[in-house]
Amino acid sequence: MMRAAAVIKTESIRGRIALMVAHCAGMIDLVALPIWVGTLIAHHGFNPQQAGVVVTLFLGGAVAASLLVARLFPLLSGRRVAPIGYAVAAIALVCASSTRDFGALAGLHATGGFAAGISLSLTHGTIGRTVNPHRLFALVGMALGIFAPIFMVGTLRIVGAFGGQALFYVLGGIMALAAIVCCFAFPQCNAAPAREATATRINAPMPRIAWAAILGISCITLVQAMMFSFVERMGIERGFDAANVASVLVAVGVVNMFPAALAGWLQGRLNPRLVLVVGPVLQCILSLVITQTSRFEPYAVGAAVFVAVLVFTHTFAFGLLAEIDSTGRATSATPAMTMIGSAIGPVLGGTLVVAFGYGGLGIAAAAIDGVAIIFFSRLLVRRRLQKAVA
Repeated sequence: MMRAAAVIKTESIRGRIALMVAHCAGMIDLVALPIWVGTLIAHHGFNPQQAGVVVTLFLGGAVAASLLVARLFPLLSGRRVAPIGYAVAAIALVCASSTRDFGALAGLHATGGFAAGISLSLTHGTIGRTVNPHRLFALVGMALGIFAPIFMVGTLRIVGAFGGQALFYVLGGIMALAAIVCCFAFPQCNAAPAREATATRINAPMPRIAWAAILGISCITLVQAMMFSFVERMGIERGFDAANVASVLVAVGVVNMFPAALAGWLQGRLNPRLVLVVGPVLQCILSLVITQTSRFEPYAVGAAVFVAVLVFTHTFAFGLLAEIDSTGRATSATPAMTMIGSAIGPVLGGTLVVAFGYGGLGIAAAAIDGVAIIFFSRLLVRRRLQKAVA
């Protein structure tokens, strides 16, 4: 069985399905953030800051794992390691359902996040070594977009019917499914081109310009986590009908079915560097709309499309990183660059809400988006300089 599994390729249907399932499981925390934080507040009695810390520990564990895997990626077998990581994450999350103690939940979240981060990093590194990383990353993004509304609707109903502990059974079940699928179908990573054999050495640095993309992505995911973690609470505390707020979360999932597919279709039609500059501008505008309005309609529209901007922008960023560094190390660090922002976001957002209210949260988001624009602009300027020299 091991020999048969070893020949599964990233271009095969089995391989792509495994990558889609692994991506959905590893990125589910970004979809679940408002439910996750809201559940800890409503069912566990935590304040926004405490809830943010617990979720941040899960994301922080994923960041630490991704940084480790990015360095060791050429030496690791996704087929062997990815199932183990998701299995450990499943166990940690199921165990979290049995306690409401802050310390215990913190430790279990950190453990689960680290384990899931290892598997997700191997998934993204494998995608980055495919023939068309942009297209395949768009495909797994589409899978997450289809899965997200199903998860949102189902999980909201399950938590409402069975209580906050049910959330951890749902999350643990998703991780367990990913472990099983990866065990039998995780594809073999494509070999790096011979001309890049030297660059695959563990101690060889990534291209310097890649760090501009990495830091920019970290900024926009920080904004996404800060804002999206409190979208549900923001609506409820402003007096909007609970059913309407829940419908907004469902709308988020429906809207997110399209940006990855659109990004895949527009490959070659849009300048990825320009997309990376425009993305945080749109995110900034939406952040201010969501946090500064007192009317439901602007809040609903802004929240519904907020995550879609990140998904669209990130797809182009992933393809660009795979082009800049085709060894797979930069793309295997995708969980780190997405979740380092997401790890800080819930606790930073909770702290800002406690200190300054939701208006202060929007202003902070706009400032961070400004920093992201600066980083992404370096990629645009670097490209123009290269053309000028050529």
